[in-house]
Amino acid sequence: MHRRAREFADAANERYGFEVTVEEFPEGTKTAEDAAAAVGCDVSQIASSLVFDADGSLVVVVTSGANRVDERRLADHLGVSPAAVSMADPERIRDVVGWAIGGVPPFCHASSLPVLFDETLTTHDTVWAAAGTPEAVFPVDPSELRRLADADVVAVAEE
Repeated sequence: MHRRAREFADAANERYGFEVTVEEFPEGTKTAEDAAAAVGCDVSQIASSLVFDADGSLVVVVTSGANRVDERRLADHLGVSPAAVSMADPERIRDVVGWAIGGVPPFCHASSLPVLFDETLTTHDTVWAAAGTPEAVFPVDPSELRRLADADVVAVAEE
C-alpha cells in the first residue's frame, strides 16, 4: 500500500476507530470518472472531496462525482459573496488540509475544517472516497462517511 494511503488508513483507525479498506488502482482514480471506471460503480457513487476558498477560509465539500458544485449555492450557504468563492490553491490545500488534490479524503485533515456533504450521496448504500493518493479509494456507507467527517448535509450541487 502506498505510504500516504497507509497514513490515511492509520489516521482513520487512530482518530475514529474506523477500519479503512483501501483499494489501489494503478490506472488512477484522480477524477470521479476514473475512480468509477476503476471501481466498477456509477460515477454518482464517487464521493469527491473538493476544497474551496470561501472568503479566505477553506471548506471541504464532499460531493457526488456526478454533480458539480454550484459556487453560488455554496456562497449562499456560507453567507459570503459568490465572488469570494473559488477552488482553493493546490499548494494551500496541501499545507492546510494535509493532502494533495486528487487524493483528499473526506476526513482526517491536518486542520479542523468545515465539511459539507452533498445530499445526493445519501441515495446510495455504498460510496467510494479518496484514501490519500490519486490511486487509492475506500468504500463506505454514506451515513458513516458523513458522521466521520462531521459534515453538514447541504444542497450545493448545480441544478
